[in-house]
Formats: sequence, C-alpha cells, structure tokens
Amino acid sequence: MAMFQGKSALVLGGSRGIGAAIVRRLAAEGAGVTFTYAGSKEAAERLAGETGARAVMTDSADRDAVIARVRDSGPLDVLVVNAGVVVFGDPLEMDPDAVDRLIRINIAAPYHASVEAARRMPEGGRIIVIGSVNGDRVSFPGVSAYAMSKSALQGMARGLARDFGPRGITVNVVQPGPIDTDMNPADGPFKDLVYPAMAFKRHGRPEDVAGMVAWLAGPEAGFVTGAMHTIDGGFGA
Repeated sequence: MAMFQGKSALVLGGSRGIGAAIVRRLAAEGAGVTFTYAGSKEAAERLAGETGARAVMTDSADRDAVIARVRDSGPLDVLVVNAGVVVFGDPLEMDPDAVDRLIRINIAAPYHASVEAARRMPEGGRIIVIGSVNGDRVSFPGVSAYAMSKSALQGMARGLARDFGPRGITVNVVQPGPIDTDMNPADGPFKDLVYPAMAFKRHGRPEDVAGMVAWLAGPEAGFVTGAMHTIDGGFGA
C-alpha cells in the first residue's frame, strides 16, 4: 500500500519547483493532494493533470484567504507550507512595501495556516514548513529581510511543536540550500557565490527536498518535531 493512501494533504505554493516536486511525491504515494498557486496558472493546470491533484488559486499574502483555503480543505493529515518570496538588496534602499509583503507570505502565512490546520487535524498529523539554510547563516550581503523571515520559522516551529504535541501533531522545518529551480537555477549567477562554501559543488534537486518532506510526513517520523532539517549539500559545513 502507498504510504499516504487515504491521507489528505495541502501544499501551499505547489505549482513550480520544490512545491511541484512535493505535490508529485505525495500524490505518487497515494495522498489526496490539493495545492495552491498564485501567478502560475498554466503550470498549476499541467501539474494537476499530471498528478490528479487539485489546483486552487490562493494569494499567500492575504491572511484571510490563506485561513479560508486551509479551512475549506477539510481535516488535513498533512500540511506543507512552501509558498515564499525572495527580496534581495541593500536594506537602506529596499521598498518597505516589498519587505512587508515578504513578511506576510514568509512568516504570517505559515503561522496562520499551521494554526488553522491544527484546529481539525487528526492526532498524528504533520505540519511541514519549507524554510531556508539562510535561517541559520547569512554568507553574503543583501539577504537580511529574507534571512529574517526564515529564522522566524524556527521559533514558530519550536513553539507550535509544544502547543500541538499533546495531540501527536509534529511541526518541522525543512531548510534547503541551493536547489535548481527557476528562482535559483543551477546555471545562474548565485553558483559562483555559494559553491566555494559547499561540500558538494552543485545545486540540489527539488526531488531531494520532496524526499525529506515525504519522510517527515510519513510514519517513521512520528517522534520528530520542533526540528530544523537542513538539506544543503554541506553549505557552510
């Protein structure tokens, strides 16, 4: 039997890159998957057709829309929060509105989605948030706002793990390093910045992250909670 047969999963931010790989993995393992998208309707429709998952448009910058999407998805066995944005640049010159939007998507949405999911989540449910290795370290300038948002997820996960622990609900953060996506392609400019600090001189694959998510969502990870799981090719090791 597939590992997630009969399980219900919601992936916030699932149409491209890491999110799409997670949707594919959970669906392949038998889960009934719903995933959200914002600006990638065609990619979302293709992925839905490929996997049998259900695609729904949701703006993760809109708190009420995020809460409603989680609530309307019914009792969830697995929630994965992957939606996120990147804002790089000199903090003295960055648009404050762009930073506030980053905070809404990268911090507020994971918190509100997790809390709403836990209201109806059965005992032993799984909440998994995609963070970043930048939550642990900042190796070059211009990423302070993004790193702040990913560090915030660590405190959130540790706190919610205690809050939901009596019901057997686990809360974990997966922290990828450089992953080959359209946001950070393997042939892009960032490789020259990060490869010197990596044990493996290459980008990871979205499927690598999806594999870690599947393990955390599965039965073997029932005693793992409030933890950060770095998958970064030895970045800064």
